[in-house]
Amino acid sequence: MTAPTPALNNPALSTEARNLHWLLTNLVEEVPGLLSVAVVSSDGLLLLSSDPGRNTEAPADHSGGPKGSSADLATIVSGIGSLTIGAAKLMDGGGVKQTVVAMEEGSLFVMSISDGSLLGVHATPDCDMSVVAYHMALFVGRAGHVLTPELRSELRQSMESPR
Repeated sequence: MTAPTPALNNPALSTEARNLHWLLTNLVEEVPGLLSVAVVSSDGLLLLSSDPGRNTEAPADHSGGPKGSSADLATIVSGIGSLTIGAAKLMDGGGVKQTVVAMEEGSLFVMSISDGSLLGVHATPDCDMSVVAYHMALFVGRAGHVLTPELRSELRQSMESPR
């Protein structure tokens, strides 16, 4: 997977937004087996993406949306997040920290960041699940305290702006 580096040099983004892009790039570069990574707001909107076409100036051709794209991942992460929060409430289980879906052809990890925001990772079937979870926890620990409402709004706008 290609790391999402162009946003790191975007002067239109705040220092905090560039730092979060750097954290995402670092996650993608350091963890083998990641296919797609997405940070999703509590209302299901994509805030950050490992999809190289989302973070470049040139328009990317996503006609029909590639299977497993970050937009698809964001939708799935949001749905799984809602489902597990509902299940935890019904079971008096407290807050949901992490959800792992192990499939024949891959794994899906969802981890809470802050204020309902979620980190979602789609990985290959042969990934080291403990390494993926560890690096996700590092990302969450570093990103959680800076993911303010203002920063979420800035990230949303940067994802929605035309490329």
